[in-house]
Amino acid sequence: MINRRNWRGIEAICIPIAALFFSLLLFGIFCALAGANPFAVYASIYKAAFGSWRSFQNSLLRAAPLMLSSLCTALPARLGLVIIGNEGALVVGGLGAVAAGLALSTAPPTIVQIAMALAGIICGGLWIGAVGALRHYRAVNETISSLLLNYIAIALLNHLVGGPMRDPSSLNKPSSYPIADINMIGSIPGTRVHYGLIYGLIACAIAYFLIQRTTFGFAARTAGGNIRAARIAGLPVGKLTMAICFLAGSCAGLAGMVEVAAVHGRANESLNANYGYGGILVAFIARHNPLAASLVAILLGGILASGGILQRAHNLPDATVLVFQGLVFLVVLYSESLYGRLPMFKEREPGKGTDSLPPIPNPQAPIPS
Repeated sequence: MINRRNWRGIEAICIPIAALFFSLLLFGIFCALAGANPFAVYASIYKAAFGSWRSFQNSLLRAAPLMLSSLCTALPARLGLVIIGNEGALVVGGLGAVAAGLALSTAPPTIVQIAMALAGIICGGLWIGAVGALRHYRAVNETISSLLLNYIAIALLNHLVGGPMRDPSSLNKPSSYPIADINMIGSIPGTRVHYGLIYGLIACAIAYFLIQRTTFGFAARTAGGNIRAARIAGLPVGKLTMAICFLAGSCAGLAGMVEVAAVHGRANESLNANYGYGGILVAFIARHNPLAASLVAILLGGILASGGILQRAHNLPDATVLVFQGLVFLVVLYSESLYGRLPMFKEREPGKGTDSLPPIPNPQAPIPS
């Protein structure tokens, strides 16, 4: 007999997959209303995302920041916090990485890259750490505060690249001074994919181990399940909140560093590429599981990589993939209400169901009078 834990595991797999297929159905209806053949659109998305080694590399390039930014939502969710400040932490981490790279431009490349990574991690960690502090010490809703901090980070980016950090040679698109080519993150040998993908995979593996295999992760999950019981048990809820939020923001900050040091080479408005918002979707589809988030990030990265081909082959706007992303997010949010409510995933009680047998009578039992 399948026990309750196994039923929950099957449910955690089937519901997100069903949500994705239902999102595809809704997206197909949208494409049909826009005058495109839905099946041809699906084929184009697959071709652009996974149809060849070159297209698969494009998907991996977009998956790297999605993996890292998804942890900014997945880790605090273990504490029962809903944080959506991924984009702000990514932007601030990118700004910190650029500042460190420019300040240490004459140092050896390895030192510069380590300094940029540390700057991105610290800036992003402090950014989301502030959300945790507001939540714990002042009872400010973490979802609202992290959302508002996104706008502050984007405004800070526009101010710095258009003012104190602006390169005078960047006329049409205000940007910071560029990072030297020798200090940029290289590509994995034999591919066009930069080492940011390795950073993302390692971060997801470490996050999974930290949450599932350590006493720190057990304490965080306990506090997330019942914070009052956690306080009664003597768990340091405040320290857990601050630590988890800092780690979450540091992952998104590292994503910003990767975008600066491996893709753009400088800070500009391209740093605000919605990878942080995409990471929220990845975290929810993966049910806040860091290992599953790495796979979902590759899938979503492939979808984002197909925007150009939809415009060329089907006369659809390049932002059509964002419509699909929004549909997936809405359906996944709705599917959250189905967990534990579908009869097919409930544990069958002994003696009930078509596949169960009636209890065997005990021959030693007394005969009732």
